[in-house]
Amino acid sequence: MGKNYLFQRQIKAVTLVSLEAIASLLPLTLLFGFSNNFTQTSIAQTLPPVPLPPLPYEQTPTLPPIPETFGPASPIPPTGVSPQPFEFNPSNQFSRYRLGIGDTIAVIVPRFPEFNFQGVINLEGDIVMPILGRISLVGLTLEEAEAKIRFELARRFLREEPVLNVALAAPRPAQITLAGEIFRPGYYPLQAGIQLTSAILTAGGVTNQADLRSILVRRTLIDGTIIEQEVDLYTPLQNGTSLPNLRLQDGDAVIVSRLEVGTDRDYDRTLVARSSIAEQQITIRVLSYPTGRIGAINLPNGSNFLDALTAIAPSPNDANLSEIALIRYDPEEGKALTQILNGKRALRGDLAQNVPLQDNDVIVVGRSLVAKITYALSVFTQPFRDILGFLLFFDSLQDSARELFGPGADVFDNDNNNDNTDPNTDNTDNTDTNTDN
Repeated sequence: MGKNYLFQRQIKAVTLVSLEAIASLLPLTLLFGFSNNFTQTSIAQTLPPVPLPPLPYEQTPTLPPIPETFGPASPIPPTGVSPQPFEFNPSNQFSRYRLGIGDTIAVIVPRFPEFNFQGVINLEGDIVMPILGRISLVGLTLEEAEAKIRFELARRFLREEPVLNVALAAPRPAQITLAGEIFRPGYYPLQAGIQLTSAILTAGGVTNQADLRSILVRRTLIDGTIIEQEVDLYTPLQNGTSLPNLRLQDGDAVIVSRLEVGTDRDYDRTLVARSSIAEQQITIRVLSYPTGRIGAINLPNGSNFLDALTAIAPSPNDANLSEIALIRYDPEEGKALTQILNGKRALRGDLAQNVPLQDNDVIVVGRSLVAKITYALSVFTQPFRDILGFLLFFDSLQDSARELFGPGADVFDNDNNNDNTDPNTDNTDNTDTNTDN
């Protein structure tokens, strides 16, 4: 009993001591915590903030100003306006040879001779190379064919594109179309690479109505694109300069333009007619009462009226040389134009009477015959459709030659005798007639 009481007293004592210790330490703990917070607050208020340098990747890059798509100089186009087409130089296309069916090519690969090959492009436009097989080359240039074969070899057999050469061993024949003012227009199988002038000469040259300043060469590419180039052959002929170096290829078309009315002021027809590029001969139809002939004579191109008169050779005693008709077809009007020329003055050197002749001109000798032909042309009111209709008109006169040269034409018998008293004939010609007789 006494031990329990003592033990309880000890526990109370310990408890009281503990409470006293806690009570004594509590004010110090509160004071220390308040002082620590005050110190941190004071330091935060007194120390200035230290700025951090910006990171390199956070810097904003400086970019050039964006150009304006549509500025004041190029405003926005209105709706419906198409852009200008892509421009290219057709002359570069004309200088390139494009492979086609029938060409023979040679392929040489120096490091890999097993790929060497020579063969003809077949009807499908392909070649069959050893190992590589079938490759389409039609429509390509030699450089493009090299690039295509290199690519196929590197893609299928080699690690990289090899060095190789493609050469044209034998070109295919060229089918050329010649049209316009050509003496014999048509289709001509010619050698590939032939010059333009040689092709024109193959067709007999140009006519007297041709304009050598405007010769059009037309070529169709493999994709259907049609390119054209205008060639001037008159300026080299006039100035003695070199010809344009234009080579024709298979499928080309050459169109020689017609000399337009009013554009021949600076165009020397005689120079062109006497050149080698013009047709070598012209045909002149003759209706002559003194010689009794209706026919045609061939003269060198560039001949004049005096050359034809010499070829006809009418007798001065039987023919009235002071009144000779030159009849020419005018394609613009579709009718025949008649010009009266004085053969005597032409013989004396009068250039106004010695006019240059053209193909299919008609010369009529004999005063009464000239009157009949002129009258027939005036009665024939319908225009000639073309030069063929004009020529058929004079060919039909051959069927009525008896009427022209028969008894109905006996008025001409007195023409030469009445030359001295004809009031329409000048005195100079009468004097010459008496002198000639």
